[in-house]
Amino acid sequence: MKKIGFKLASIFLASLLVLPTGAMASTGSSSNGEGINEKFGMPIVVYGADLTESEKASVKESLSVADEAEVEEITVDGDDLVTYIKDGDASARMFSSAKITRQDKGKGLVIDIVTEENITQVTAEMYANAMLTAGIEDATVEVAAPKKVTGHSALVGIYKAYEVSGEKLDTERTDVANEELSVATILSNESGVDEEKVSELLTAIKKDIAELNPASKEEVEKIVQDQLTKLQIELSPEDRQLLVDLMDRIRQLDIDFSQWSTQLDDLSKTIEDKLGNIVDNEGFWQGVKNFFNNLIDSIRGLFN
Repeated sequence: MKKIGFKLASIFLASLLVLPTGAMASTGSSSNGEGINEKFGMPIVVYGADLTESEKASVKESLSVADEAEVEEITVDGDDLVTYIKDGDASARMFSSAKITRQDKGKGLVIDIVTEENITQVTAEMYANAMLTAGIEDATVEVAAPKKVTGHSALVGIYKAYEVSGEKLDTERTDVANEELSVATILSNESGVDEEKVSELLTAIKKDIAELNPASKEEVEKIVQDQLTKLQIELSPEDRQLLVDLMDRIRQLDIDFSQWSTQLDDLSKTIEDKLGNIVDNEGFWQGVKNFFNNLIDSIRGLFN
């Protein structure tokens, strides 16, 4: 039995050597020993109002609240949903939570979904795109949920936290940003378009709007179609119209598109790198899969 135990331990240690190092990556939290940024104040953690006490404790752990020098904690509920989103449902249940740390101008957005297994529909890039539309440009945001949820309510919490930190958001922009998040999840979950492709598409269209300054819905429609063709994405007429309507609302927002382009360029680069890494690592991940298949066979062999 000792011999089997030694072999199992050896196999376990060997398996650690092939785990992706990204699993150990820093979340980009403000807990870096630099203390509170006196310009923007302490990080703000916003909890979904429908969390139980045990779920809230789980979220606190996921967001490393105890590691912060100081943190302001608030709650987001259905009333906040109505504040930021037209026709929002005040009775909506809110579970997904977030920690937001404002950053100096030019730092960009860093989004980390720390409980990826529990945020089922919204990706980090979708959050970033919607936040830019809403008017949030420089911040580190961590999102968490204690159980499987779509992740939409976290965006409302981010809005509230941003305003608590001293900024004022345009509710027309926050409403359009929510529509953007809805369209993104429809395209990825109902239309079968890969999540990263959806983010790439939204970013590319918004970059064209910023650079080409379309003056009509027809011009927006051409931009949308050009990017669908370029990225080889096929949509139903209904989903294509959803996208055109969304982008035409974005065109009409009070946004300084000349300053928006840099943020969109950064987001576009992040998405391209992520897509590239997925492709480049196919061989590596197949090797990992083969390793663990062999590992299972080896463990079975020990007991036969």
